[in-house]
Amino acid sequence: MDLSYIINELGENRESYLNAVAPPVFQTGNFACKTVADMRHALQHETEVAFYTRGKNPTVVMLEQKIAALEGTEAAIAFGSGMAAVSAAVLSRVKAGDHIVCIKKPYTWANSLMLKFLPRFGVEVTMVDGTDAENFRRATQNNTVLYYLESPNSFTFELQDIRAVTAIAREHSVCTVIDNSFASPLFQNPAQMGVDLVIHSATKYIGGHSDAMGGIVCGSREAIHRIFKSEYMTLGAVLSPHEAWLLIRGLRTLPVRMERVAQTTRQVVAYLQQRKEVAEILWPFLPSHPQYELAKAQMRNNTGQFTVRLNTTDLKVIERFCDSLRHFLMAASWGGHESLIFPVAATVDPNSFSATGPFNLVRFYIGLEDADYLIKDLEQAFAQMYP
Repeated sequence: MDLSYIINELGENRESYLNAVAPPVFQTGNFACKTVADMRHALQHETEVAFYTRGKNPTVVMLEQKIAALEGTEAAIAFGSGMAAVSAAVLSRVKAGDHIVCIKKPYTWANSLMLKFLPRFGVEVTMVDGTDAENFRRATQNNTVLYYLESPNSFTFELQDIRAVTAIAREHSVCTVIDNSFASPLFQNPAQMGVDLVIHSATKYIGGHSDAMGGIVCGSREAIHRIFKSEYMTLGAVLSPHEAWLLIRGLRTLPVRMERVAQTTRQVVAYLQQRKEVAEILWPFLPSHPQYELAKAQMRNNTGQFTVRLNTTDLKVIERFCDSLRHFLMAASWGGHESLIFPVAATVDPNSFSATGPFNLVRFYIGLEDADYLIKDLEQAFAQMYP
């Protein structure tokens, strides 16, 4: 389907709601039935019929249809946060005694799910260096049921060769799950490379305005139906109709936002490459990056995240640089209109600080501001490092 059609028209039966240009928010918990037969039908077809908003809500369904179409999957299901989506996707495929192979250094709370939560219920997890696809084969056991990917991963942005990993998964009848939030559904479509379940933190690029939270799982109708009938309805981490409406609003401008972010990020990275205060830029779209060719093969364009390793081991100097930035907000999430930093130094206890480890890494997210505006801010902050 055409991108403009998906974003602006798919699922929007305007004649059914007075031809309003913006879709309505079906802000209701219940949908009434006229007869016992009607209620019986609704109960028997709760995966398709609006009966209770914890099940199907028309505003939420509209968002799900659009994201599934953008990812090229048969169906999608929306959750209240990205981690709710991650958890439901993984839990839908495992039981006690099963084994998962997961990349090292996934998103913090995905890491917690793998190493703290799942082992409590008898699920074993092996973490591997995902930059070598053969590591998945080496780690696979007789009870392996799932490979968990995040390409690029959080903070240091290593890639996995998605086609190679899914080929290994098929050999062993293993389900593949990937967090595709970094690339957005516009710049990477893992389902087309063989991935079974594709996840987005809709809080990020899909929403795009830093005012809504949500998560999406995309996959086959059978896989999404399986999640709906179990983890979705049982755990109840559903997306509210109003949040769905905000995310649909965000989708309207997704193409133009992504192009703007991509262009500005290239300009900011080019500036940072010239600074002596920068020891390294972790970004797979640099020609010097060891996975540059893979990045070009799997993604259609760069997005707005990269990490800088500052050329200092002095914690006070790192803090001075970060604290001096005026137009980069210091915050945890990303994907909105505003540019952000997340310094690893914020996770360090100054009283027990040791000058080892990645404490001099600062993750950047580039938003919708002018490149010159951001570069001037970086320039004045660099000047404060050694006043």
